[in-house]
Amino acid sequence: MLYIPRKAEASVQDLLGYFPVVGILGPRQVGKTSLVKALQRHLPRPSLYLDLENPDDRVKLTQPALFLEPLQDYTVILDEIQHVPDLFPVLRGIVDRHRVPGRFMLLGSASPELIRHASESLAGRIAYLELAPLIRQELPDTYNFRSHWLRGGFPGSLLAPDDALSQVWRRNFVRTYLERDLPMLGLGADPVLVGRLWQMCAHLSGGLLNMETLARSLGIAGSTVRRYLDFLEAAYLIRRLPSFSANLGKRLVKSPKLYVRDTGILHQLLGIGSWDELHGHPVLGASWETYVIEQLAAAKPDWAELAFYRTQNGAGADLLILRGGRPVAVAAIQYASAPKPGRGFYQSVADLGHPPAWVLSPVQMSYPRSETLRVLGMGDWEKVWG
Repeated sequence: MLYIPRKAEASVQDLLGYFPVVGILGPRQVGKTSLVKALQRHLPRPSLYLDLENPDDRVKLTQPALFLEPLQDYTVILDEIQHVPDLFPVLRGIVDRHRVPGRFMLLGSASPELIRHASESLAGRIAYLELAPLIRQELPDTYNFRSHWLRGGFPGSLLAPDDALSQVWRRNFVRTYLERDLPMLGLGADPVLVGRLWQMCAHLSGGLLNMETLARSLGIAGSTVRRYLDFLEAAYLIRRLPSFSANLGKRLVKSPKLYVRDTGILHQLLGIGSWDELHGHPVLGASWETYVIEQLAAAKPDWAELAFYRTQNGAGADLLILRGGRPVAVAAIQYASAPKPGRGFYQSVADLGHPPAWVLSPVQMSYPRSETLRVLGMGDWEKVWG
């Protein structure tokens, strides 16, 4: 499969130049292994790659210290590290005996257990980097945003020869996650029930999360729904966008908004397989909002926090950019060639102290909507960071 260079390559190299251990986390099939293999020839040290799903590679770590200690001049890449959680304390001892940058790269699907082991054993020694599905800024010009939006950013889906094969890839992705990957990460639940919850998340994408409604629909306790959602979020499959809370003298909505993070998976869960089906579907606007949120979240600078704003009286903004908890930009997200935010958006801008205001739409060129509001073309979205 064609490898598309990732923006994360430079960040990984920077981290390897300082930290003894670099962890690259993200959902399965997102391109972690391809990224690392593309970087191997550029590393300052020789490297050794081990796939811990491969029994031949796992047997090499039967006595991990004996195998790894002599490799102090190598960068050792351990893929699917979640299969060997007992390795973390061993790595800590090896690093402490010979602490130099770039000794280990750990690749794995995120899970609460994985993060806990790494945090306890490798604290102060490891830097994490999340690899998201391919974003629009990483794609060559031959991929228009409609294909990317429809198919999502997983390479196996996006690079498929046609929409039908892209759907086949995504169908198998969903099935494998439900039947194999989530249980392997520690979610001991009926895959059919989790699949129903995931599908309900797709129908709610872009809307407020109501835990009680989900619990009633599934016939399970709200605490169980919360635990399942925690696993889906830890596996980078959904996002909960927090509401902005501040003492503004307003009654604010407190529930987070829910998103299925990859729009290709979102469309698969909703049975949408083509551009025509998407364009005629009631979820079109929510799907566009999901797409925009994820493109910005994957490209945001380290200082930026994302939230949304909504009052009980109807004022609202789809996206706030926060710095140190303070709004530095506010945006409406509309799928329209001539977007026109409503009165509630202008009220939210006033409530928040008139930070720079934008409308994010699928237009090619940016233009002023008013003296205080600008429509941003897709090539200018990075301007939301100031």
